Amino acid sequence: MNSDEREGKVRNVKGRVKEAGGIISGNPDLEQEGADERSEGAVQEGLGRARRKVGEALEDLGKDVKE
Repeated sequence: MNSDEREGKVRNVKGRVKEAGGIISGNPDLEQEGADERSEGAVQEGLGRARRKVGEALEDLGKDVKE
């Protein structure tokens, strides 16, 4: 897991907490802020996962070329 994946997970969870707090308290602004943060975290996590997969594929390719 790389830093983008970790940070994305944290943002996602923080966003979920804010969103739930907004729903419970009846604060639509907080709810929207949480939803936005959750979405941004999911995107960041996905980009980090893709970056990791590309790196792993390049490593595998390098091993294949050496052989």
